[in-house]
Amino acid sequence: MKEYGMLSHEVEKEIEFRTKKILKKKDDYFSKEDQILTSYFVFSEGVFRAYIYRKNKEINVWFGQENQFFGTAMLYANRPSPEKIQFLEDSEIYAISTDDLDNLYKLYPELNLIGIKIAEELCVILEDRITSLHTENAPERYQSFIKEHPNLINRINLGHIASYVGVTQETLRRIRKG
Repeated sequence: MKEYGMLSHEVEKEIEFRTKKILKKKDDYFSKEDQILTSYFVFSEGVFRAYIYRKNKEINVWFGQENQFFGTAMLYANRPSPEKIQFLEDSEIYAISTDDLDNLYKLYPELNLIGIKIAEELCVILEDRITSLHTENAPERYQSFIKEHPNLINRINLGHIASYVGVTQETLRRIRKG
């Protein structure tokens, strides 16, 4: 969080007190489709995928990794998320409930600026993904994936990457061969 702004020792202690450490094994699920999440998370170790299931097919919509915040926009609406989140490696994450975070925002106004910066970063990521899906062909989407996630290319299987790019594994193999 320090990359988003300075925190006093008191704020750091409050965050530590209200944050829970969660350990997950490879292939465990964090959430299932239509589950309502009530916390925000930051990844300490590991990789996960978020996917939706449509027409008997898993469609990967994003990947998470170390030092990344995640949650769902549905937190704000108190609605179930359409995504399933599955761990692709043994993982360590930290969770803080939305209620605790809202209370911290009220107690420590300096946290609001950090929250805004994180939200802005997530909006940019989402806009880049939407733009990619609407304007790039499959080889360009694959190149965007490599550019945006260079350290994930050897940590995620080709089937998951192909789904994210929107092609079959065979097509992805051809794209990779050039």
